[in-house]
Amino acid sequence: MDKTESILPIALRLGINSRHEPLIFLRSDSPVARSEGFETMSRVQVEVNNKKVIATLLIVYSDLIQSGYAGLSETAWKRLKITEGQRIKLSHAPQVDSLAYIRAKAFGHELNKHQLHEIVRDIVDGHYMDVHLAAFITACANNNMTHEEVLYLTQGMVAAGETLSWPGDKIVDKHCVGGLPGNRTSPIIVSILAAKGLTIPKTSSRAITSPAGTADVMETMTKVDLTFEQLKQVVEQHHGCLAWGGSVSLSPADDILISVEKALDIDFEGQLIASILSKKIAAGSKYVLIDIPVGPTAKLRSKEKAQELAEQLKAIGDEMGLKVKVVLTDGSQPVGYGIGPALEAWDVIGVLKNENSAPQDLKERSVLLAGELLEHAGIVKAGEGIPEALRVIESGEAWDKFMQICEAQGGFKEPPVGCCKMNVNADKTGYIRRINNRLLSRLAKLAGAPADHASGVYMEAKVGDFITEGSTLLTIHSEAPGELEYALDFYNTHKEMIIIEEGL
Repeated sequence: MDKTESILPIALRLGINSRHEPLIFLRSDSPVARSEGFETMSRVQVEVNNKKVIATLLIVYSDLIQSGYAGLSETAWKRLKITEGQRIKLSHAPQVDSLAYIRAKAFGHELNKHQLHEIVRDIVDGHYMDVHLAAFITACANNNMTHEEVLYLTQGMVAAGETLSWPGDKIVDKHCVGGLPGNRTSPIIVSILAAKGLTIPKTSSRAITSPAGTADVMETMTKVDLTFEQLKQVVEQHHGCLAWGGSVSLSPADDILISVEKALDIDFEGQLIASILSKKIAAGSKYVLIDIPVGPTAKLRSKEKAQELAEQLKAIGDEMGLKVKVVLTDGSQPVGYGIGPALEAWDVIGVLKNENSAPQDLKERSVLLAGELLEHAGIVKAGEGIPEALRVIESGEAWDKFMQICEAQGGFKEPPVGCCKMNVNADKTGYIRRINNRLLSRLAKLAGAPADHASGVYMEAKVGDFITEGSTLLTIHSEAPGELEYALDFYNTHKEMIIIEEGL
């Protein structure tokens, strides 16, 4: 071992989850840190096995790491494919030229195709810290992207990942722009369409700003982190899947951006369009239906704004060779009874099993959207989609297909039930006039959703229902007594989330 090699630190796996951002930890007295002039938050290139990653450095002053070692987060360890005891080479990270494009965007400049594609590539290659990603997201927010920029961003996100292809041309998909608690139509729609023989490779995100995403809900019933090959096999066998998009490399930049959007509580329009369409194109879809709920406390609050978004989605889709149909739906209140992964899963099961106690609004919305997609893909004539979708549910074909997909993805399991719950009762008699989606979502998150799968809110009443003083409005579910109390305190200080008025 020569002198240079002797100062190379030995890699140490710390088992730290840093999401997508690779981290490296060095002692303050590390010879390599001192010789290279590294400081906390330096960007460091880590090299081993002819592989390189750029990691963010954190300096350690405790005995967490011994002298001569370098600790690595799970993301860094897995990307480098290190084995215990290997020495790693550290150097200053090369300059990331695309950061200049983010600065330009922050100052109001329009970005071209090359610039946006470079940004996307550097995102996927792990060249950005979270602070850089936050700067990009913020610079593009507030409708600050032109049509061309959104198109280039979409193209770049598709090009940066894997793509799927399927035989035939009836490859369909569905997406909801979000913002409506409990709107868990995807598992039902996938089951209906797959039962009809259409190919629907459905990949979904985890929650961004909501108490549950489709992937979170499905994870309470089956495995969702499929590999690329596993996803293909499930779809080839059963015509559909219900997988987490983050486990396969379809538009990988999207999942990285989503994780930072979640921390910022921002979901900007240009990224929303690129996110939706890039994943559908990468999944090999040809016909896509997009659900845009509209309501005072939904993501889209006016019909005019929703129609503007619909036109952009259709225009970008058309330029990318995707046939997009948009349906504006009622976003005035939550859909179904449950808000939270397991509670929403029980709603899905109830609808698919034709249980009398199942939420009818969830069933009707799922049938509407599935019917629209059947017509959009030319499987049935205009006006025949809804009756056919309803028939597939009520015949039991959709439930059978759902179970087949779950079994193929790793087996079906019943969703969990929280250990703690508390009823919230009406303090007056009257009609429910308004429900605030945003406050209800926050209530469910304070109860522990989506991290605690069994936590959330179960709605006992809907807008228009007559309710008497002392009867139950909703039930808060939690896996921890402390979170239950915290959520109840929030409700008591925000009772405007459910408005009750006397009279008709």
